[in-house]
Amino acid sequence: MSIAQRLAALDITLPAVAVPAAAYVPFARTGNLVFLSGHIARKDGKPWVGQLGREIGTAEGQAAARAIAIDLLGTLQAAIGDLEHVRRIVKVMSLVNSVPTFTEQHLVTNGCSELLVQVFGPDIGAHARSAFGVAQIPMGACVEIEMIAEVG
Repeated sequence: MSIAQRLAALDITLPAVAVPAAAYVPFARTGNLVFLSGHIARKDGKPWVGQLGREIGTAEGQAAARAIAIDLLGTLQAAIGDLEHVRRIVKVMSLVNSVPTFTEQHLVTNGCSELLVQVFGPDIGAHARSAFGVAQIPMGACVEIEMIAEVG
């Protein structure tokens, strides 16, 4: 099954690349690596605002991380033209806007990681990962994720 077929089966339409909110580019490529800038969670086109452990629970945080994964895939497709060129999702780094006592950042980030494996399969989609709890994210977003991919 192609990547496009998997996305269609998951009822996913990739968005256009978002306009950066500050002085950076959405992606940078060097050699066979594509570095995607951090993408914040969005809901209904606006920042998905809230803090995990206060206004937002783990399940909603996972949904936010999944939404970010879709945005990241849209940016990656814009960067390389066709997701079939992805050889490996190398690394995902997740920042979770959370109260000091919240300890499920890794479970929130699974929303992104699990979708990447669904789309690319375990050989290409499984990746190294970090998940951090932070005091705040730009625009009050609940989650921000960046990604590195190897392409051919």
